Amino acid sequence: MLWNDRAEQAQQALERELWNPSIRMYNIETPCPNGACNTIFHYWWMAHAADGLVDGWLRTNGAPPYGARLAELHDGVRAKNGGVYPNLLYDDMEWMALAWLRAYEATGEEKYRETVRVLWEDIKTGWNDVMGGGIAWHKEQPGYKNAPANGPAAILAARLARSGGGAGELEWAVKIYRWLRTHLVDPDSGFVWDGMNRQGDGRIDKNWRFTYCQGVFVGAAVELYRATGDAAYLADASRTAAAAFAEWGATGLPDEGDGDGGLFKGIFVRYLTELVVEQRAAGHVSPYAAWLLRSASGLWERGRDARRGLFGPDWERVPPGRVPLSAHLSGVFLMERMAELERRGLLPAGG
Repeated sequence: MLWNDRAEQAQQALERELWNPSIRMYNIETPCPNGACNTIFHYWWMAHAADGLVDGWLRTNGAPPYGARLAELHDGVRAKNGGVYPNLLYDDMEWMALAWLRAYEATGEEKYRETVRVLWEDIKTGWNDVMGGGIAWHKEQPGYKNAPANGPAAILAARLARSGGGAGELEWAVKIYRWLRTHLVDPDSGFVWDGMNRQGDGRIDKNWRFTYCQGVFVGAAVELYRATGDAAYLADASRTAAAAFAEWGATGLPDEGDGDGGLFKGIFVRYLTELVVEQRAAGHVSPYAAWLLRSASGLWERGRDARRGLFGPDWERVPPGRVPLSAHLSGVFLMERMAELERRGLLPAGG
């Protein structure tokens, strides 16, 4: 199948161009002679790399390379992080917990579930009453609350509830989601603002208009719909997706930079795909499958470095030389999401 093959090619490029066996992690960019680029430990990028490996595992029904690489990455991240998994950033820990929860559900490896348990207990300490609640972004900035710290936390709690965590986790998911919806979702459009109280003045950063924030809210709403069956959550997800389409549907998903922003579109397309799946299951033909297909086709045809097989932050332009891990991972996610829609028969005709 077309997109299955493209997803595999993207994964092979990730392995060939970015894996560094000496640190049991990925280099943060390529070229990176002798690993010299790794001056910063991008903990949350490695969480998304693990998520991408789970995508490959699921697509290939457990092909050995994906399981082996997951195990190495799990050990490499812990070693680099001082022999533990928790760190100072709540959003980073949430992404790590989400990745290893998926890894556990895919492989059955108990060590991954234990990592999730340790991280989840730490993540819950991020909730405080400043700004009416919400999970803080950073342990040393407890009053700053944002969508990147609360959307993934709600996704995680809802998934834990569905995977045997019980009523306590579902209560957490609902509490976090309600705070996020009340404080950072535009009541007029459904567009998700980035954060509030960053400078201690209570202000909302409404001008920070990122694909990332739309993605995590859509994902949280979809997961709560799955956990509760309440169609209001699906309606919330659909409304925010429509707001994102109004923002970027005509122009294409934006280049959000080659640092952390390189991951933003990948996060968005991951959770937009989850919405497409649930809309179809509810009997609706999602308008967003065509948007995803258009984005993926453009990336493959115009934004891929065919020689190296790599994707950059601009999905309409071949990356010039240096390619950050964050940006290539977003491309991997898009190819994997297309392969999933292809398997499910959810692509528009001709896709």
